[in-house]
Amino acid sequence: MQFIFTLGQVLFGGFFLYSGFNHFKHYKSMAGYATSKKVPMPTAAVLLTGLLLTLGGLGIIFSIMTAWALVLISVFLFVTSFAMHNFWKSTEPMEKQMQIIQFTKNMALLGAALMLLALSW
Repeated sequence: MQFIFTLGQVLFGGFFLYSGFNHFKHYKSMAGYATSKKVPMPTAAVLLTGLLLTLGGLGIIFSIMTAWALVLISVFLFVTSFAMHNFWKSTEPMEKQMQIIQFTKNMALLGAALMLLALSW
């Protein structure tokens, strides 16, 4: 069972770590997208969320301050889901469908992070 847990820990944390690195690597294009979603200070927002993701992912992978890592991930997922994947504002069907998929994926990940948070305290 320990192997399965560790594998899950690496996969779950690795997803966020990878996403965080992408925020830094592609911050210009991500800031452009954030601008289109009317996010205030889009470049700073992308870099801040990249930091949340990176620290959260590392904390989960290495079991360092895990509860706080999960809080960082939870805050990211909650805020980002409503700010960036607000499908209810989309009028174009394909865009709406893409945003529904991203929103519901984030809600599932948020649910998992909250369950892990409840177990870590």
